[in-house]
Amino acid sequence: MNQEKLPEVMDEQWNSINKNNREKVEEFLRESIQLSDETLKQYKSALRIFFLWIKENAEDKSFNNIKSRDYLLYQNYLIRRGLSSSAVRIKRSAISSFNGYIEVYFQDQYPNFRNFINKKIPAPMQVFVNEKRPLDLEEYKSLCNKLEEMEKWQELAYLKFSFSTGARRNEVKQLLKEVVNYEPRMVGENKIYATHDIRCKGRGKTGKVRKLQMDEDAFLAIKKWLEIRGEDDCPYVFVANQNDVVKQVSSEALNNWCGSLFTKIVGRRVHPHAIRESRATTMVVEQLKDIKIAQKLLGHNSSTTTEIYVVRKDSDDSDEAFT
Repeated sequence: MNQEKLPEVMDEQWNSINKNNREKVEEFLRESIQLSDETLKQYKSALRIFFLWIKENAEDKSFNNIKSRDYLLYQNYLIRRGLSSSAVRIKRSAISSFNGYIEVYFQDQYPNFRNFINKKIPAPMQVFVNEKRPLDLEEYKSLCNKLEEMEKWQELAYLKFSFSTGARRNEVKQLLKEVVNYEPRMVGENKIYATHDIRCKGRGKTGKVRKLQMDEDAFLAIKKWLEIRGEDDCPYVFVANQNDVVKQVSSEALNNWCGSLFTKIVGRRVHPHAIRESRATTMVVEQLKDIKIAQKLLGHNSSTTTEIYVVRKDSDDSDEAFT
């Protein structure tokens, strides 16, 4: 099932709404230096969509005159449009954070302002629309073989690096070409390659910075791709060529590789996060590694989080009651 997406609010539309709303939103985004670039991008989009809705459905009210009922109608509008629960929650979070900014820093100017998003307007329940179905090792190997047959060297390098490291999409994008010059360390008879520092998921601009670990198979796939790609000025491993300009690949392109090419080959839905789930599941379920080893590779603070990524067959746990 495809999730509904709202169109982005263009500058011309944004400039047509209440000036007070525009100025306060832009100040909030400018001063929220504790937020990551990705979160700021999401918040900017969410706030623009909300205040355009206010213009079109609530008489273009200034933010300090918006009431809880206005927000309830807006949230119900999002749900009726078919947005996923996670998409609605992100938009809710953006508006609530903006309201919090006004409450704290403009108390003298708006003493009666209160966050109009409250507990009486419940956030939509988390709904997992698509069943979690990570790739098993046979499917992963078959997908790799097919990409090699098709000479899809960049997509193959992306798949092998993502699977080996268990990296998230936005972590993969940061990989620099210089990694092919790094020396490995030996773990038994295996060569392990560490990346440069990569900003991983975490609070603030810096987030959690760590080096990702990949096996020799992923390293050689990256090296093969860069040899075929040839020389250019872009420092990143994974790129897009637009009008003869080579630049860092977009998140949308990675989504498309998975959702179009990989999905067609495998015969069912594949998405970037599924590769991370696949790595966790194959380690714990198929290779019988301790959950804490998977936790360390994926960079989670707790193995409880890692357990969410591990997809077990329904019978795996219940069968133990009879042994």
